[in-house]
Amino acid sequence: MAKIKFTKGELKRQRDALKQFQHYLPTLQLKKQQLQVKILEARKLLSEKEKAFSKIEEILKKWVGLLNDPRAEIKDFVELKDINLTYINIAGAEVPVFKGVVFEERAIDIYDTPLWVDKGVASIREALALFVEVLVIKQQIEILQRELRITTQRVNLFEKIKIPECLENIRVIRIYLGDQQANAVGISKVAKRKIEEKMHQEALA
Repeated sequence: MAKIKFTKGELKRQRDALKQFQHYLPTLQLKKQQLQVKILEARKLLSEKEKAFSKIEEILKKWVGLLNDPRAEIKDFVELKDINLTYINIAGAEVPVFKGVVFEERAIDIYDTPLWVDKGVASIREALALFVEVLVIKQQIEILQRELRITTQRVNLFEKIKIPECLENIRVIRIYLGDQQANAVGISKVAKRKIEEKMHQEALA
């Protein structure tokens, strides 16, 4: 506990600090709850996207051998050009949100490629888009968890250290000032009685 002064000025400073901590604590607690909810939502979405990716991955495995067909240069049609992201503020944290992917556009020669190529390209593009989305959601969770850790530390600091510390400081300062006041009153009474006694003695003389 930091050293405090046993003065009225210090008492006011401690009361002001307590008021400030008690004012901001509910905001921090609300932020903590919001982050916890958003993390749960992101984890649920991540689970859904990972299941969807695994499902399409199993489909691709069934005809992966066709990818070696020299008439079908699949890689030419699934080249990633760009990833579209937007950023939103969640309880003070800037997090990325997946909006889609852009592939290099190349026309498929329907006369010179196997019939399955169209479906193959679409499936691989879907798998790649899901893979990127999973990575973005994981990044979301990482950012939100980091913000949650910081917020939880602040909540604990206010709840377990700062507010109890201020309350204790206020208590001991008030006791000290009360004792000082009582002593002052006692001394004042003694002085008053002595003055009265002296005046009485002088009146009798």
